[in-house]
Amino acid sequence: IVAIMTLLMDERMACRLKWTLPLLSGGLLLFAFPGWNSQLAVWFWLFPLLSLLWPLKSSKSKVSGFKLGYVTGLAFFLPNLWWIRHSSRVMLGGARDDSWSGWAPELLGLGAVIGLAGYCALYFGLWAWFVARFARPNHATLTRGAWWASTQHSLVCSFLAASAWVTCEWLRSTTVFTGFGWNGLGVAFHRNVVLMQGADTVGVMGLSFLPVFVACTAWNVLTRFHAAYHGNGTCKTRVDFTVAMVLVLMTGGYGMLKVSDKPSLGKKVRIAMVQPNVAQVDAMTGAVAEQSYERLREFTRIFAKDRDLVIWPESALPVNLNDKYHQLPTSWHGRYFESFMEPGKAKLLTGTEIHLNDNEAYVSAILLDHQFSNRQEHHKVHLVPFGEYLPLREVWPFSMLRPIFPADFSFGTKTEPMRLNDEVSLIPLICFEDTVGRVARRFVREEPQIITAISNDGWFTGSIEPQQHAEIARMRALETGRYLLRA
Repeated sequence: IVAIMTLLMDERMACRLKWTLPLLSGGLLLFAFPGWNSQLAVWFWLFPLLSLLWPLKSSKSKVSGFKLGYVTGLAFFLPNLWWIRHSSRVMLGGARDDSWSGWAPELLGLGAVIGLAGYCALYFGLWAWFVARFARPNHATLTRGAWWASTQHSLVCSFLAASAWVTCEWLRSTTVFTGFGWNGLGVAFHRNVVLMQGADTVGVMGLSFLPVFVACTAWNVLTRFHAAYHGNGTCKTRVDFTVAMVLVLMTGGYGMLKVSDKPSLGKKVRIAMVQPNVAQVDAMTGAVAEQSYERLREFTRIFAKDRDLVIWPESALPVNLNDKYHQLPTSWHGRYFESFMEPGKAKLLTGTEIHLNDNEAYVSAILLDHQFSNRQEHHKVHLVPFGEYLPLREVWPFSMLRPIFPADFSFGTKTEPMRLNDEVSLIPLICFEDTVGRVARRFVREEPQIITAISNDGWFTGSIEPQQHAEIARMRALETGRYLLRA
């Protein structure tokens, strides 16, 4: 940190490293997320970029904020989303690991990473443009004004910058093909049990405000001291940074109260999860279908004793529930479930595809109570673009992908919880829905609830994706104040 700050204090060196510094910021931010989990990175990653957006030395020249922010976003998202490439490698090349799977799947996977990272980086660029254009502190007011004027000016600029960051994260998670809010800055607190508690009040996006606000006020203090050291400033106030630290302490104090608060005892629910651990290529080819069915049956029979609920993952069933392609004998699934589900005992939650006709199919969760006909169904409401549906499939260049995505799943429309019993309900989140806060919140009711997140991370082989996915999902438990189970 000392070495970086020394480098940034040298204005001439900063100019020579104009494009290196955004790369440094994006690289530092990467260390805040799973794989490295650095608590320091979330507080210091912004400094190299701020040295260009808010120069230490007074300057009237306009800063190309968008380009600098975009480079920062690319430096972060390209390695952070590298796991995306495995989806095409698995689907087209039958990949099980990082070994070469052929030119077509490898190039398509690389294109997916570059395309998604390039899109997500746009929001970093938008933020940097706003901060350089509308939130850049006036150097004279900051370094030579009275302490109260300097403090107020610094806090306003920092507040605008932090608010703009939260807004850009909201836009990224809601706009363009239903949004993709993966690894917002608030998720970087996933190892800080105290500070992360604030998510139940301001949401995970609200947590993103804190590190940006602290970094901006800290940078303004450094700017004052740099100017005073070179004889260009007289103000050395640190009150604005003190305000930022008070905000951190207040957030931490709230978190400590939440952590120390013992919840009242409620309804006891006994649950078992059965995770088959089937490679995605085997699931697609049906190579281990018979073995998977038998393992699910036997493990459920063993672990369902004295349980209220058994959970299978999203794609646990080798064949879709309605057997659209007639791979099984007639009514086979009904007899299968009833062969090991005992009346009045544990219920079973599993993911499956439900095909109603040639033009209507859903990614779904079903909750079974012994009899196959006595089941609750929930259809996924937040589909994954380029995975479960092809956006703008009639528009070039998206139309070129139609051979890969010949048909789309339909969007579910209901966000009613599933009933485990008269007292407890389940919030069924499927696939990536546990990374989308606004979807989870629509299921919340004033009653005892459990978030049951069923997913299939087998598409991404041995990458960092399952760890990233798990940490983002944990935030849903904090936001909603509900227990979370992930199969």
